[in-house]
Amino acid sequence: MVTREEVEAAYARTSGWVRHTPLAESGNQEPYHLWFKCEYMQHTGSFKARGAFNRLLTARENGELDPGVGIVVASGGNAGLANAFAAAKLGVPATVFVPESAPANKVHKLYAVGATVVQGGAEYAEAYAAAVKFAEEKGAVYCHAYDQPEIVAGAGGVGLELLDELPDVDTILVAVGGGGLIGGIAAAVEGRAHVVGVEPETVPTLHTALAQGEPVDVAVSGIAADSLGARRIGEIGFGVARRTGVESVLVTDQDIVDARRALWEKHRIVVEHGAAAAYSALLSGAYTPNDGETVAVVLCGANTDPAHF
Repeated sequence: MVTREEVEAAYARTSGWVRHTPLAESGNQEPYHLWFKCEYMQHTGSFKARGAFNRLLTARENGELDPGVGIVVASGGNAGLANAFAAAKLGVPATVFVPESAPANKVHKLYAVGATVVQGGAEYAEAYAAAVKFAEEKGAVYCHAYDQPEIVAGAGGVGLELLDELPDVDTILVAVGGGGLIGGIAAAVEGRAHVVGVEPETVPTLHTALAQGEPVDVAVSGIAADSLGARRIGEIGFGVARRTGVESVLVTDQDIVDARRALWEKHRIVVEHGAAAAYSALLSGAYTPNDGETVAVVLCGANTDPAHF
């Protein structure tokens, strides 16, 4: 289980390696106060860089990181890119296993940062199994896309920055896939702010786990499956979410598409569909703030093709 203290330690460890991303006021005309945490401006275009650097730096501190073998990760795109980027900065090789459904623009970026890319299987779960086997056989440091303490704690830096710049924040809206980001943020702001997880109806990992009392497999499909398409919520993210009272709301694919378009048309912000999911909760009414409530929407990734609106 990840705690605020672990998030603070990760934030200190990764200082100088990751960006402190901007917080922008939306200028909305609603009876609540809305802010955007612009994490899409993080290195490699997503929050994933935070956990990646924390995982690799911790492994190096512990003597686990063999500079000749490096790291391995299974990812549909963002986690692989973040870990490959971190590995390059630390001067070690990275091998990334991705499903066949991984977007071409994300796979191209993996090659661009020097990763060895192995593509195969229809879903993330198949890439995961192949990556674990590679780690066992080669001795590479395995970097989970979302369900390792170092990964979750690193992602929690988003929450610490939010509290530092917006100490009166009441509610934080976070898109949920595997649960690494929401687990980290919920741990960071525990007792200070309410966290709402926003999920596509087509990939309700947290929503289903909360209803069942434990992580369970769900079907994966929909517009945001490339970044939110985990088959089940991670044990760490689920544990933190249940401990801290995270709320879960669901949105449709059309809600996500509309929110992504609105972010561009109203705010000139370009994000991927998974990131737009968090904002779609407000536009669709899946989450309705009280009058005077201060709400922060985490825009967690921008690895998208802006031509596809």
